[in-house]
Amino acid sequence: MDVSTSFNAAAMLDSLAGIVGPAQVITDAHDIEPYVTDWRRMFGGPALAAVRPADTAQVAAVVRACAAAGVGIIAQGGNTGLAGGAVPIAGRAGPQIVLSLARMTAIRDVDPVGMTMLVQAGCVLAAAQEAAADAGLLLPISFGAQGSARLGGVISTNAGGVNVLRYGMTRQSVLGLEVVLADGSVVNGLRRLHKDNAGYDWKQIFIGSEGTLGIVTAAVLRLVPRPRERGTALLAVPTPEAALALLARARGALGDGVTAFELISGRSLRIVERHFGGSAGVGGSAGVGDAPWFVLMEAAGSIGGLRAAVEDMLVGAIEAGEATDGVLAESETQANALWSLREHITDAEKAEGPSVKHDVSVPVADIPAFLAEASAAVAAAHAGAWVNAFGHVGDGNIHFNVVIPPGMAPHAVNHTVHEIVARFAGSISAEHGIGQYRIGELATYKSAPELALQRRLKQAMDPDGLLNPGKLLPG
Repeated sequence: MDVSTSFNAAAMLDSLAGIVGPAQVITDAHDIEPYVTDWRRMFGGPALAAVRPADTAQVAAVVRACAAAGVGIIAQGGNTGLAGGAVPIAGRAGPQIVLSLARMTAIRDVDPVGMTMLVQAGCVLAAAQEAAADAGLLLPISFGAQGSARLGGVISTNAGGVNVLRYGMTRQSVLGLEVVLADGSVVNGLRRLHKDNAGYDWKQIFIGSEGTLGIVTAAVLRLVPRPRERGTALLAVPTPEAALALLARARGALGDGVTAFELISGRSLRIVERHFGGSAGVGGSAGVGDAPWFVLMEAAGSIGGLRAAVEDMLVGAIEAGEATDGVLAESETQANALWSLREHITDAEKAEGPSVKHDVSVPVADIPAFLAEASAAVAAAHAGAWVNAFGHVGDGNIHFNVVIPPGMAPHAVNHTVHEIVARFAGSISAEHGIGQYRIGELATYKSAPELALQRRLKQAMDPDGLLNPGKLLPG
């Protein structure tokens, strides 16, 4: 890579090897490739090395060495993000490394009484979920990449997922953090307190900052009681308006027992069936049928009678015309099969061809109007493109993806959709983050005072701009 004449790459690599060991400084072109390219193979660029520290002390030492030499640092967890935030940017001037937290996997403690968990940042989310389950508790953060996503990345992107409706974003599950700052100093806030009002709640500025303000090395997570009953249903619904009426009915009948409520277009499920098979037997005589929309909902609780309450609610919904057909899972296996339909949508979309992904949010009540207006705008402006819409309608988050023919400009499609999101006072990134994918759009759709405040934070926390350079904040 191009570096200034004053920078000695060999000396830098020797310094890093002295901190983490030679085997943990990866420079071979083949071996480094998974660290410098995102899993969608949309983003990536050169790095001096991928460096794999074993603990917080080594992370801090690596950061100090990079700060002294002016080397950019890209902190990386499982590299499962959808916005290119954890890999280098192609064409960036100046040396940079990828700092992988993959070796820092320890679950240090689970407290079943205080309902907390202390984990290192490299712990895979699914492993933390299993440890919570072993203690009879639930770590409610849940999404498709949980088998490979690491908690440092989950926290740094404030990941969402299917349980946000009841439990909130990742932010709501974080009680304390340990963070390495841009100068290599360590701030240890690993307190297990559910209440701590002594001064600024500084951890919040690091949650969702995508590694641009500091590097999360460990966290205390809030756990919740593990539900004993689960009711999972897939319902055919005639319109998005009917889906919102169904959501109101479910909340009225089940209260905060409603943990997930996903709106899925009929086309989304039909491409899953085409590429992955399977049949839900809802909305038609075979397969997933020809219904225009579906709702996948789940309720959970620890008090008896949940399933009967879900059944009564669904009967009322069908009688009211809010749903036209449905299936309520009879077993854990059937429930998992219904969720598998939802989890395969992204892979099925990939099999259909190139797509432009929009992770947007609008006020929940505006979802039907947004879907209608945005779909019409895409059809009018981009011949041959079609919409694959699905998402967490209960919290206003729609994955409004547009499958495009070869040669169509993705940026033009982005502009079409994001202009309508802005008219609904929505967000161009509900849960996936900004990274490098949406950074140009952020400059258009974030207000000038908000951007100025973000720049002041960045200047205060990372004055040399070495932490995840070129990400999240427009230049």
